[in-house]
Amino acid sequence: MYKVLIYTLSVLLSVFALSGINFNNFFKKNYKNEARVFVFILALSLGYLLGSFIIDFLNASSLL
Repeated sequence: MYKVLIYTLSVLLSVFALSGINFNNFFKKNYKNEARVFVFILALSLGYLLGSFIIDFLNASSLL
């Protein structure tokens, strides 16, 4: 159960961090939906990596 919470918080933190970057400049004009999908996939990927790191770190330090 704690893993779901950690992954959810990690994804939300990734969305918050990525919201400060204007990805529309990296895409062609009028391709805003593609930029949003890219940010969504990037946020999920970063959230998963961050969550996995936190879970592995807690398991290695035997805090759980």
